[in-house]
Amino acid sequence: MNTPRDPDYHGWLSGRLSHYVGRRVADDVPFTELGLDSVAALSLYGDVEEEFGPVIDPTDIWVYPTVQELAAYLELRDIRLGSDQQVRAAFVFTGQGSQHPGMTSGLYLNSTGYRRFLDEAAEALLPYTGTSVVDLILSRDQRIHQTAFTQPALFAVEYALARTLEEAGVQPVAVLGHGIGEFAAAAIAGSLSLEHAAKLVAVRGAFMQYLPSGGGMMATCAAPYEAAELLADEPGVAIGAINAARATVLSGEIGGLERIQYKLEARGIACMQLKVTHAFHSPLMEPMLARFEAVTRRLPGGAPRLPYYSTVHGRLTNEPLYAPYWTAHATSPVRFAEAARQLLDQQALTHVVEIGPRVVLTPFIRRMGGAQGPSCLAMCRGPETNAVYLAGVLSALDAGPLAHPLVRT
Repeated sequence: MNTPRDPDYHGWLSGRLSHYVGRRVADDVPFTELGLDSVAALSLYGDVEEEFGPVIDPTDIWVYPTVQELAAYLELRDIRLGSDQQVRAAFVFTGQGSQHPGMTSGLYLNSTGYRRFLDEAAEALLPYTGTSVVDLILSRDQRIHQTAFTQPALFAVEYALARTLEEAGVQPVAVLGHGIGEFAAAAIAGSLSLEHAAKLVAVRGAFMQYLPSGGGMMATCAAPYEAAELLADEPGVAIGAINAARATVLSGEIGGLERIQYKLEARGIACMQLKVTHAFHSPLMEPMLARFEAVTRRLPGGAPRLPYYSTVHGRLTNEPLYAPYWTAHATSPVRFAEAARQLLDQQALTHVVEIGPRVVLTPFIRRMGGAQGPSCLAMCRGPETNAVYLAGVLSALDAGPLAHPLVRT
């Protein structure tokens, strides 16, 4: 019996583009340099649709603007399967605020895989933190809420959770990180080594810890444009994060936040002051930037090896994640909603897995995806999470020792 071969996306694309531009096409030359205009790009999109089905959007031709990049993207989108649908999971990493004393201690005590990876991350952090984040977690130390420990501990937990999934057979097809979660996302995507990511996270947390106090953050049910209208009169306040259409976080001076809260609540828009030590992702972070950039300049950062959805840009990015990116990341708003919508639109996902010590982002993603969206799972539900719960997550992802073998047709 003959077994059908996978499509030769690379050869097919080269042939079609050669047809449109009238000459042989190199793998790494941008389509715009080949003279491909918008009309020809739409025709190419139609060819892809006719040949392979609804696997891309017209705009993807400009997001992946070379034969090499577009062919790789088509291979990722190829979910032609046998009798069962192949799991295509994205890993989404939570940010600061998801930490809690004793987080993942049940997993650490009962899952050998998770324990090994958390120990590995803790060892990489130890030269900078001086205290093992494992000891901090197991002792339920309240210092977990101090920024200098919060950020390294969250990074270690998220790195270990993601590696545990990978070891069980769940390979992410894309990653997205919220705030400090971007460092774990970058490590899993291969842009940062564990050692370099650990150093960046530890010094970032320490530098932020010793900034002057006086800032705060406030969650609102305002749309970004509604919040932005009020910021004109409050130069000490900025948008810190956009988590959904009506979930905007403001960050900056306490007095300014209180005045904005009064105005929003007068309009019937709910607000809540967050329990934070500093005004993260705001101009109040600027005094630590020079020191942080000096550290980042000495560390390499490569391009992600997985589709990487940046909350600095609010979209997919292929750029190397090195000093300029991480410096901008400290003060830029977290454009989570934009990045998450692109992730859902572009990756043909079956599952989104929230990687963090408790559920924070899953409700936003579930609402964005709607009834036809991917299944949303959280690696941890909170303090009660243990190896039994982990086994359930692995089962839902068809991973682990009882996973069904995948047969491609």
